[in-house]
Amino acid sequence: MVDDRWSNLVRPCPIPNLPSGRQYDRHVDQWRIDDFARVLTSLSDNTVTSYVSDLRLFETWCARSDLADPARVTRTTIRRYLAHLTTRQFARRTIARKIAAVRRYFKWAVANNVAELDPTSGVSVPAGSGRLPRVLDGREVTGLLEAGPGADEPEWRRCRDDAVLEVLYGSGVRVSELCGLDVSSLALTVGAATVWGKGDKERRVPLSEPAVRSLRRWIDVRPEVVTGDQGDALFGNEVGKRLTPRDVRRIIDRRSPTPTHPHALRHSFATHLLDGGADLRAVQELLGHADVATTQRYTHVSRERLSAAYREAHPRA
Repeated sequence: MVDDRWSNLVRPCPIPNLPSGRQYDRHVDQWRIDDFARVLTSLSDNTVTSYVSDLRLFETWCARSDLADPARVTRTTIRRYLAHLTTRQFARRTIARKIAAVRRYFKWAVANNVAELDPTSGVSVPAGSGRLPRVLDGREVTGLLEAGPGADEPEWRRCRDDAVLEVLYGSGVRVSELCGLDVSSLALTVGAATVWGKGDKERRVPLSEPAVRSLRRWIDVRPEVVTGDQGDALFGNEVGKRLTPRDVRRIIDRRSPTPTHPHALRHSFATHLLDGGADLRAVQELLGHADVATTQRYTHVSRERLSAAYREAHPRA
C-alpha cells in the first residue's frame, strides 16, 4: 500500500547553487524520491525522514556535478561522493548511514526502471566504530534519578523529569518511543505501557514501581503543561507541545553532573539486566530488537564489566 506520510517532505522546492544556465524543476523529478519514500512502510518515521534528507543531499550534490538523471550515476560517482563526505568530516557512522540510504534507493530505482544498474554495488563503506554509549553504574543511576530540584524549578517540571528518567531507565524504551507515549498507552494498575517501536511495531514494556509512582505524580499536574491541541500526549515541554528528543536531552543535561547521552539509560537498562542473569531472548523482547544479534552487543559489555570486577577484586587476578 502506498504511504502518503511523506508527501510534505517531498514537495517541489528549488535547489541552490546549481550550475548556471540550468533550470532544475522538481515537478519533472527524474529521481522520484517521493515515490521511493512512500514505499518505506516498514521503517520508522525517523528513519524515513533521515533517508529522504540524505537522498536530497546526494541529489543536490549530483546536480552540482550536472547529474540530474540518476541513470547517469556510476560507481565512480558514488566513490567521489564518499570522498566528499569524508572531506566534510562527517563521522564514519554518519557516512555509513548516508550511503545506506543511497544504496537502498538505487535498489528501488533499478526495480522501478529509474536506473538500469545499481552504482552502489561493490562499493564498500568504512564501518562505524560500533561502540555503545558507556553504561552507568548504580551510583550514577541513583544520582541521576534522585537529583534534587534546581533553584526555582517549578513542581511540574520536577514531576515530569522524574517520570521521564524513571521510564527511560526502568523500561529501556528508545527516546523516540518515550516521546510518542500517550496517556492511553499506560496501564499503571499492572505496571505496563504499550510503545510503538521501529517499523511501527507495537510491544508492551514493564514499568517499575518508581516509574509508576512518578507517572502518577506527573499525570496529576500534566493538565497545567500539556495544551489541549496535543490531545493524549503523555509528556509535554515548556511550551505545552509534545516532548521531543531534544527536550529529553535537556532534561538529562540538567540532571547529570557528567555528559550523558539519553540512550545511555537504555544501554544501562539492558546491561544491568544481563548482569543480573536475565535471559538474552527476554532482553531482546524488552528492547524491541528484531535480531538477537543486536542484543548480543550488550553481552560483550556485560562480560567486560565482569572481567574488570574480577581483575580489581580477586587477589590472584
